Amino acid sequence: MTDTPDVVDRHIERWLPVVPDLDADIEGTVVRMIRLTRHLRAVKERVLADLDLPPHEYDTLHALAGRRGRAAPSDLAADLAVAPASITARVDTLLRRGFVRRIPSTVDRRRVDVELTDEGEAAWRGAIKVQGAEEHRLLGALTPTERRLLSDLLRRVLLVSEQPVDAP
Repeated sequence: MTDTPDVVDRHIERWLPVVPDLDADIEGTVVRMIRLTRHLRAVKERVLADLDLPPHEYDTLHALAGRRGRAAPSDLAADLAVAPASITARVDTLLRRGFVRRIPSTVDRRRVDVELTDEGEAAWRGAIKVQGAEEHRLLGALTPTERRLLSDLLRRVLLVSEQPVDAP
């Protein structure tokens, strides 16, 4: 715990007189999560711009890497929640850049899978390396025990968010 005020503490001080029943802990938690999310999104956008990697290309490489570097286009479409035609266009672009190749499926000879090339994996790893370094820098402010506790607490909150809201 730190006694050093941050920008969110000043935000709460400004709003407490306006909203006297404001729960400072809830407001502080939510606003800090929003600010951290914005910060990490900005870092990602900067990294991708520096690597000349549009977000949709990165997302496709990321989904492919998450499937051990090889997947059916339909699986990628499902992972990314996009239409199969969108995946075809993305794969075509990544193919021209040398980041993926099309290869015969090992399960269905009528199907063609998409596979990461060494260049595609290097582009993906380059992006996640910088993003990961920033995540480690930020969470390095906590001990390993505190990081585990934060992760566990956020899991509990996320599980509530995944439940349907009771209709009035």
